[in-house]
Amino acid sequence: MARIFLLCCALLLALPAVTAAAEEVLLTSKERFSMPSYTTVGGRTIKSLQVGWESYGKLNQAKDNVILITHYFSANSHAAGKYHPDDAAPGYWDAIIGPGKAIDTDQYFVISVDSLANLNANDPNVITTGPASINPDTGKPYGLDFPVVTIKDFVNVQKAVLESLGISKLHAVIGPSMGSMQALEWAASYPDWVQRMISVIGTGDSDAWTTAALEQWAIPIRLDKNWQDGNYYDSEPPVDGLAAALMLITQQALHPLYFNQQGEKLNYHPLETGPLSSIRKSHSIVTWLTNRARSRAEKMDANHLLYLVRACQLFLAGNGDSLAQTMQSVKAKTLFLPASNDLLLMPYMAQKAHEALQKRGKDSRYEELSGSLGHFDGVVSIKQKADAIEAFLKY
Repeated sequence: MARIFLLCCALLLALPAVTAAAEEVLLTSKERFSMPSYTTVGGRTIKSLQVGWESYGKLNQAKDNVILITHYFSANSHAAGKYHPDDAAPGYWDAIIGPGKAIDTDQYFVISVDSLANLNANDPNVITTGPASINPDTGKPYGLDFPVVTIKDFVNVQKAVLESLGISKLHAVIGPSMGSMQALEWAASYPDWVQRMISVIGTGDSDAWTTAALEQWAIPIRLDKNWQDGNYYDSEPPVDGLAAALMLITQQALHPLYFNQQGEKLNYHPLETGPLSSIRKSHSIVTWLTNRARSRAEKMDANHLLYLVRACQLFLAGNGDSLAQTMQSVKAKTLFLPASNDLLLMPYMAQKAHEALQKRGKDSRYEELSGSLGHFDGVVSIKQKADAIEAFLKY
């Protein structure tokens, strides 16, 4: 499990550790989508917008076999398969996406799109427009001049990608965590597009508790002396603040059961010699968490994290007055799969959206994932719900 933890970090920072046999590897490639301009929900214009996308399986002639995967906070469109057969690990949901799997690529055309302001802005396999991108009007990185973007903006850009491929209907839209927000946004804002929606470790809105918790992720970056109000692209980036934010996010996304298991492996003890002898030294579990956060920070951008935090804070599916009101527009069959031990997006949040749909006579189902990883179970343990997902896609 330690190897899994090294590979990812943030809202969900884990990738499946199991690699498919060489002859069964699903191969994909990153494609680029461009728009001359895009107007945000807030009324601002982004010029020369670009995002990456990738797909698995084949689009049928009727173009009605499409499943959209909407990714989580720290992820990108690499939901399954590999770019090269010798890649160290496949995409994060490879356990359920591929030939003969729950989301069967022999049957469905599966597509995923990099978000705007993607956290992994420095990853060569990510294409995203965000604060680190060059502003065409100035020739310099946007920094905080980049417009605030919302979950609905992510969805609108995905819709433009799909329309560019001649697609006008989704067999299903499925996503974990921040991806669940996008999935439900799709169902609420574009009900005629969506036949089925699966929300994994998700929510229908950002309640007061969640908005305040998310703000804690932004604070370490703003306090880093190198942040300079977002104008750090020609100087030293705020790595310390970003790493501290990732440490906080990671601990909130995991469950104490996992941390205590890891502590046993590290021989953690409250009275360790180092921290007892000097305030400058840390406990083994703190060093472990710090090293993993810093290992991920290199490919990430601090401003992008702030923008993703704000997008999640602003989330209310359908952008209406209340979740109760916006759920009325949903036509899709829905399935909610929260994790029972999730301390980040706790099960009550998915239950709230599920009940709002049921009260309006909508076809909605609810099951819980089990496990010791908390929020991470929505990625690492997703295979336990493979049969339920497969059945729902045929329902």
